Amino acid sequence: MERAHEVIASQGRLRGLLHANQIIVEDLALPAVLRRIVEAARELVGARYAALAVLAADGRISEFVHVGIPEEAVDRIGDLPRGKGLLGALIDDPAPIRLRAISDDPRSCGFPTGHPPMGSFLGVPVRVRNKIMGNLYLSDSIHGEFSPDDEELTKALAAAAGGAIDNARLYDTAQIRQKWLRASTEITRRLLSAEAGHPLQLIAERTLDIAQADLVTVMLPVDGDRQLLRVDVAVGAGAERLASVTVPVSGSLSGRVLLSGTPLQGSWADERSGPAHVALDGLDIGPVLAVPLVGSRQVNGVLTAVRTGGRAAFSEEDLDMVAGFANQASLAIELAEGRQEQQRVVMHDERDRIAADLHDHIIQRLFVSGLSLQRIAGTATGTMAADLFDTIADLDDTISQIRTTIFQLHRGSRDGDDGLRSRLLDVVTEVTSALGFAPDVRFTGLLELTVPDMVADDLVAVLREALSNVAHHARARWARVAVTAADDLLTLDVADDGVGFSGSTRRSGLASLRVRAERHGGRFTIIARKPTGTQLSWSAPLR
Repeated sequence: MERAHEVIASQGRLRGLLHANQIIVEDLALPAVLRRIVEAARELVGARYAALAVLAADGRISEFVHVGIPEEAVDRIGDLPRGKGLLGALIDDPAPIRLRAISDDPRSCGFPTGHPPMGSFLGVPVRVRNKIMGNLYLSDSIHGEFSPDDEELTKALAAAAGGAIDNARLYDTAQIRQKWLRASTEITRRLLSAEAGHPLQLIAERTLDIAQADLVTVMLPVDGDRQLLRVDVAVGAGAERLASVTVPVSGSLSGRVLLSGTPLQGSWADERSGPAHVALDGLDIGPVLAVPLVGSRQVNGVLTAVRTGGRAAFSEEDLDMVAGFANQASLAIELAEGRQEQQRVVMHDERDRIAADLHDHIIQRLFVSGLSLQRIAGTATGTMAADLFDTIADLDDTISQIRTTIFQLHRGSRDGDDGLRSRLLDVVTEVTSALGFAPDVRFTGLLELTVPDMVADDLVAVLREALSNVAHHARARWARVAVTAADDLLTLDVADDGVGFSGSTRRSGLASLRVRAERHGGRFTIIARKPTGTQLSWSAPLR
């Protein structure tokens, strides 16, 4: 009868093992697989507590899944195990450990505050093709202690668990690679579309999401000496602190990536010098991943992704996938910039053609018409002669405006144009979003040839301050800007239809405008328009 009961019990355990194997292979999602393994092991051998520690490439615990401990006890315990004591012994020497009482083993280092008491212990390694994937821990057998049969069953379950974990990881990797491919396709499509936005911002946001990072930055070399890297884009925790922060190339992980063009992994300790560390002081930052933005001719920048302390380190697969994504994104950016440069060349050629047509045809015909009218006016008398001379004056003014336009077209078709008109138009572009509309802008006279550099600098500052005041205080629906260089006088007029000038308007900015005019011997006035609005006038002599 005893033998029969042993056979029945053995059959029951084998059925339990088969059932456990069936349970752990029913899902491919890694979190679900880990949870099923722990629950199946606990049920199989009759343990009160069970846990599975998944090891990272560096041998540390990257994930720790447990069952049996109440949630309130987990909250009291705090941080999950780091691989010390008996848990660490199984990591250092991957051989099964079976104990009647945990406290009897000298390798035991006790339990943290709030941890439930545990007696018997069984730990077995989880292997896949002779590679340790993790360890399975069981505690407090309902039979008092774990038997040799319990150990054999757990070892058999651990072997099946290793295969299930490996398959789940392969599935997880395939899913992540698919996400990276979709992100690369999206970035390429967006860069080649009419509204690409900020490509580096998009790259950082996708990296933050897919790499499951807590902070992602894109750093670009400062100027041409490539001795400093400046944070151009930052997304995630603490991103607002990193705007325009610089990191030295020499001695930093990001600098080594820029110079070598090779992706690297590390920890925040590798970046603990300079402003980047100061900016993120107080944030618990751990693993760091840095990959180059490799272009067709050189490394264009460095993308870094970091996780908070205590989280799993980035794997080699993470490094490989992020590096491939960054390289493709960098080439897509270069392709988009090349297309934009081609469009600029076409636009410049078209400007030159329009300027030539205006000069060779329109101005000549207007000039001939003016001569004809002048000849007729010489023979006319009275009111007719006055009207003809007024018309001739209007034609002269039109010819002057067209010549100014031709000059601006030629200036705008030059690469790297930083003329006064371009600077003023840049200011208008900057303020347009704050205004909610595009102001009307008119230039009269040869500004680039007649306005001194010091006066030009003040003119740009005055226009920026004037339009900013309109945006912040006027609540206007339109604004007009007129810049005139004529009769040795430079004049800026800014008009709007807003609520008008009031005592609440910021005085310091207006005082600055007056100072900028008076130091050149000019004038500054601001008056109310009828029926609503403000008229600002700023002038400086051209001597």
